[in-house]
Amino acid sequence: MATETGTVAPFVTDPDLTAISIGYRNPQFIAEQVLPTVPVMKKEFSYNAYPIAESFRLPDTRVGRKSAPNMVELTSTRETETCEDYGLDDGIPQDDIDQAPQGRDPRDRATMQLTDYVALGREKETADLVFDATQYPDDNKDTLSGSTQWSHASSDPVATVLAAMDACLMRPSRMVLGQAVWTKLRTNAVILKAVHGNLGDAGAATRQQVADLFELQELVVGAGWYNSAAPGQDPTLVRVWGKHAALYYFNPLADTQQGLTFGLNAQYGTKIAGTRPDGNIGLRGGQRVRVGETRKGLIVAVQAGYLFEDAVA
Repeated sequence: MATETGTVAPFVTDPDLTAISIGYRNPQFIAEQVLPTVPVMKKEFSYNAYPIAESFRLPDTRVGRKSAPNMVELTSTRETETCEDYGLDDGIPQDDIDQAPQGRDPRDRATMQLTDYVALGREKETADLVFDATQYPDDNKDTLSGSTQWSHASSDPVATVLAAMDACLMRPSRMVLGQAVWTKLRTNAVILKAVHGNLGDAGAATRQQVADLFELQELVVGAGWYNSAAPGQDPTLVRVWGKHAALYYFNPLADTQQGLTFGLNAQYGTKIAGTRPDGNIGLRGGQRVRVGETRKGLIVAVQAGYLFEDAVA
């Protein structure tokens, strides 16, 4: 138990608060769509990495009338990673809990807010990982500038995207882009001509129309914001997904053991939430609410993706 002398009580997972944390979703966050969650049994886990040469090798499959089939050696390397813990606490005075109106437990509200903060951290981490140019081979990335940026009147994003898709070893099935990029892409004259058959001087394309144009299964737009200012300073709101875009191949059946896919998010256990008494909160003590998760975002097949840096001005 937490006492006035400072003894710390153990953190206890609360099933009701955990259910709130697992079920809560901020509709602006797309990290779980971009790098889907794959469960792992331990915090330290391994996954298979296959050489590109083997994946596209052309062995002789002919078999003589009395001979045995040719033998091939399927080689792979086992890479090891470790899930990391992410979490936050909030202290609630006991007075707030005791005096809260029925059905409005402040611990529930704190759980939702903390879940939102943890999810925002994952959103930023995922965007930074997917839009990290050092992750991609030279042939699988391009920095747009001037008239090639999709915000420029003379740009041709259709030709640019189609050429990029042809450069990937696995044809991309998804595109992820920031809201600023999407606004310019959906009103680009070449895009409008392609999907509407008009002059391209007015209107806006839908996500489904652009996805169909490029034969993508899904187009995912990141619209979230974060405050980049230091604590105590005036807020500076910045788009989490910035002005970049990426094409990538998504395999819904892939996990850490098999299946080629661009990236995934390995997660140990589920999200957790709970409370413990804290005698140092206010005069009468209170409850410390905690929310967290244990995960690791990974890009596992860089040749299955293509990055456009600075897609718009």
